[in-house]
Amino acid sequence: QVRLVESGGGLVQAGGSLRLACTTSGLIFSTYGMGWFRLTPGKEREFVAAIRRTGGRTAHADSVKGRFTISRDSEKNTVYLQLNSLKPEDTGVYYCAADWGYDVATMEAAYEYWGQGTQVTVSS
Repeated sequence: QVRLVESGGGLVQAGGSLRLACTTSGLIFSTYGMGWFRLTPGKEREFVAAIRRTGGRTAHADSVKGRFTISRDSEKNTVYLQLNSLKPEDTGVYYCAADWGYDVATMEAAYEYWGQGTQVTVSS
C-alpha cells in the first residue's frame, strides 16, 4: 500500500520559515517524481514545486520562486519543501504527490498518489 505522509505545517508569522516533509512508503521512491501542491482559500488547488525522480531538475511556481525550495532525500524516501519569507497568501493546505513520469510535472493529472495534506497558516 502506497502512503504519502506530510508533516511540518503550522502557524508562523509573515516573513517566517517552515520546512515541510513528505515521507513515502510502499513505492520505489527513486522511480517517482515528486511534487507539492497547495489549496488556498478561495482558489483551486495549484502547483507549487516539483522535482525529477533523479533530483537533477526542479520546477517552482512563479509565486514561490526565490522563496520556496523543493528537495529530496532518497535514503529517507522523503521529499521536502523549504518555505522562506512566508506571506499570508501562502496560507493553505499543502499536499505532496508522486508521479511515475521521468520529468518534472506541474499538472495534477500527472500524479498517481497523494498525501492527506498539512496545514500552513501565515499570520500578518
